[in-house]
Amino acid sequence: MDVAKKEGKRLLFCTLGAVLMGFNLSTLVRAGGLFPGGFAGGTLLIQEIFRVFLSIELPYTLIYIPLNLIPIYVGLKYLGRRFTLYSMYVIVLGSILTDILPSLNITGDVLLISVFGGIINGTAISLCLSVGASGGGTDFISIFFSEKKGVDAWNYIFMANVCILVTAGILFGFDRAFYSIIYQFCTTQVIQMLFKRYQKHTLFIITSKPEEVYECIRILTHHDATWFKGKGCYMGGEKDMLYSVIGSEEVARVIKGIKEIDPKAFINTFKSEQIEGRFYKRPND
Repeated sequence: MDVAKKEGKRLLFCTLGAVLMGFNLSTLVRAGGLFPGGFAGGTLLIQEIFRVFLSIELPYTLIYIPLNLIPIYVGLKYLGRRFTLYSMYVIVLGSILTDILPSLNITGDVLLISVFGGIINGTAISLCLSVGASGGGTDFISIFFSEKKGVDAWNYIFMANVCILVTAGILFGFDRAFYSIIYQFCTTQVIQMLFKRYQKHTLFIITSKPEEVYECIRILTHHDATWFKGKGCYMGGEKDMLYSVIGSEEVARVIKGIKEIDPKAFINTFKSEQIEGRFYKRPND
C-alpha cells in the first residue's frame, strides 16, 4: 500500500509538473517571445529559426523529444530506470501539451512574463525533482554531475544557458535574450529554494549527550559524524562536539531531533559548497 501511494504521488506530481511546463511554454513564454535556455529554449530557438528564415512551422514535440534522446540514455545508464521512465513521461506529456494548449493573452508586459514564467517553470521542475523525476534536458545533466561530483550544479547550468541565449540575441535581438536571462535566473533560484537534495550543510554540535545525538543523526539521515573532545574556554569544563555533513533538506528535521534529546545543545550550521569522499546519497529509484 505504501508503494502504491508513493508511486501515485510520483505520477501526480509529474503530471502537475508537465501541465505547468506545457501551460507556461504555450502561454507565457511564447507571448513574451522568450528563449528560456536549456533544451526547451533550444527547441523554441529552432522553431523560430525555421519559422522566420524558412517559413516552416515545426511542432515543439518533433524537436524536443529527439533532443532528449542522449540525456535519456545518460539517465538510464547512471541515474536509474524508474527515474528516467518518469522523466520520459514528463518530457512527452509536457511536449504534447505545449503543442495543443491554446495561447492565452494574460499580459503583454515582458518583464512580468520573465519573472513569473521563471517562477512557474522552477516550480514545475521542482515538483518533478521532489519525487525522483526531471523535466528532461539539462536537468539530467545537472543531476548527473551532482550525483558523480557531489556539487550543486544548477548555477553552472545557468551559465551554460546564458551562452545559448547570446546566440538567440544575435539572431533575434538582445532585448528578448536579456529578458530570457531574467526568466532563467528566476527558474534557477526557485529550484535552489525548493529542491535541496544536492545541497549540503555542515553541523557543529556541542552537547552533553553525544552518543544519543549521534544516533539521532544516523537514524534520520544515514550519515556518520565525528566526535571531538574539547575544553570550554569560558568555564574551563570538558565539552563534547559532533561534526557531521547532511543534506540541506534534512537540517530542520535533525535540529528538531537533537533539541528533543538535548534542549541545551549548541548547534552551528552552514552551507557546504563541495565535499570530497564518501557521502550517503538516497537512490533516485
